[in-house]
Amino acid sequence: MNDYYGLVQKIPKRKNTTMWCKNCNIETNDEVCPICGSKTVEDIPVEVYWCPECKVPIINTTTQADKGSCPLCGHKTKYMSADLRPVFPEERLLLELLLEKKPHEYVQKSVWAANSSYYIDGKRVALPAKLFEKSDTDDLSKKIEEYKGSNTYEYFNIYARRFCEANRNRLNYLVDEASGFVRNAASKFDEDRLVVSFSGGKDSTVTADLTINALGTSSIVHIFGNTTLEFPTTGEYAERYRHNHPHAIFMVAKNEEQNFMDVCDDIGPPARMMRWCCSMFKTGPITRTLNSLFRNEQILTFYGIRKAESVSRSKYNRIEDDAESVKIQKQTVASPIFFWKDIDIWLYILSKEIDFNYAYRLGYDRVGCWCCPNNNQRAQFLSRIYMPEKSKAWREFLIGFARKIGKPDAEEYVDSGKWKARQGGNGLATANDVKIKFTNCTAEDHAKIYRLVRPYDDELIGMFVPFGRIAPEYGQKILNETVILDARTNVPILSIQPFTHDGYEHAVKVRTMNVADHNDLQRMVGYQIRKFNACRKCLKCESLCRAGAISIIGDYYYINPAKCVHCKMCVTRIIK
Repeated sequence: MNDYYGLVQKIPKRKNTTMWCKNCNIETNDEVCPICGSKTVEDIPVEVYWCPECKVPIINTTTQADKGSCPLCGHKTKYMSADLRPVFPEERLLLELLLEKKPHEYVQKSVWAANSSYYIDGKRVALPAKLFEKSDTDDLSKKIEEYKGSNTYEYFNIYARRFCEANRNRLNYLVDEASGFVRNAASKFDEDRLVVSFSGGKDSTVTADLTINALGTSSIVHIFGNTTLEFPTTGEYAERYRHNHPHAIFMVAKNEEQNFMDVCDDIGPPARMMRWCCSMFKTGPITRTLNSLFRNEQILTFYGIRKAESVSRSKYNRIEDDAESVKIQKQTVASPIFFWKDIDIWLYILSKEIDFNYAYRLGYDRVGCWCCPNNNQRAQFLSRIYMPEKSKAWREFLIGFARKIGKPDAEEYVDSGKWKARQGGNGLATANDVKIKFTNCTAEDHAKIYRLVRPYDDELIGMFVPFGRIAPEYGQKILNETVILDARTNVPILSIQPFTHDGYEHAVKVRTMNVADHNDLQRMVGYQIRKFNACRKCLKCESLCRAGAISIIGDYYYINPAKCVHCKMCVTRIIK
């Protein structure tokens, strides 16, 4: 068998790191291309070919010397796709029913998929989107139940073993490279400050297995973010994983204080550009769990992030410790499988024969929150089959929401997916909370009177801790005035006092002083006023605070003056 990484041109190695020049389309071990001089990247393009003899996909790099021939039988192969995933017998049965074939007609065939295309013994069959729209999911569910007992993994297992054997060199390369990455990243941290982020999906499963094997220990901390919106199969898999890894420190991060549907009713469902649910039910609870375990210590977290997953993730770095890029400030993020494709993930899972989330067997290509606005049409279709009650209830809620905000055709708004594109709170009473309403004070320079949606209290005063020291003793007691002293100079910069103003049920007057740019300071003041008015305790501020000074205690937003370092990230960084 030819070497998997046979090159057109031999290049001297440096630190055994394989790099790629996009201009010259060559591999190298240098950070700069030896031919054109441009900067190289660690992302080596791969292509998936098909062997018609063995009936399995073959993963090739674009520069591979033996590309075009099967490593098992030597038969000529042909290009198939950029990526691929296996179709398990459960999904194969559904495919047969959708195509109006006899149940189990494809049982002896090798079936794979890429996006909306299926490959049956290498022949492409595309499923149009309208098929998911118009199919009777109740009828499909009944038929699946009728025929699933006679389904079999016999032939699937044969092709899976053959696929693994044909791509053994690819797997060895991936494992060796990723394992070296894990060990190198971990070497800069104490063992008790290493964490695996476990979501219950295939990527985090592989990352966890890689990390445990590379480090030679199973007693690593695992953080499972239970969003309360997981697939039923995810909870089941998390329990199996916990049982199968008894030495792992398995922690569950869960928001016990808020209910997803109640928040939806208050501020509307999450949308693609307004995914408040992520911070409230995932990032925030995980931050709290990490804080309880590590306090203010910097930790290394291994994530199952892959560049190929989305445009946004393609912009990440494999190791990320930049405060502006990391969602949870106390952690450095490392991604061992950053450059892996879907087919690489499945090559690892099938080769190692490790357990995984059952949802993938049903046809889901990703598992997260089952009602996520980023879910594609096929995922929603599958949920109508396998989670009919939840899907129906969610659709009814969305229709009710659409009517509440004045949509003329609520059902069309929901079924067409337009609710996912919502970008504001039009039609919701709570939308007014995020709008800053103020009046310039005519009696004092550099003073503004801000509308409050609730009474002036100590929580509001506490919002100004990032600006400096709170010094009520400097204010006029008769006016209930509080003065904020600059953290560096101890010079008064803000005056805050409750105020009565026509048109505002509740109001506060804020005056700036002794600063070069009054408008800039008032802009930051306005940010805190908006937060006081509109905060729904999403917990994102807790995650962003480098010093761990911000916490949500019940319904109270608290900034600890003893911990705050006055970096002002919480009043200058836009929280999305």
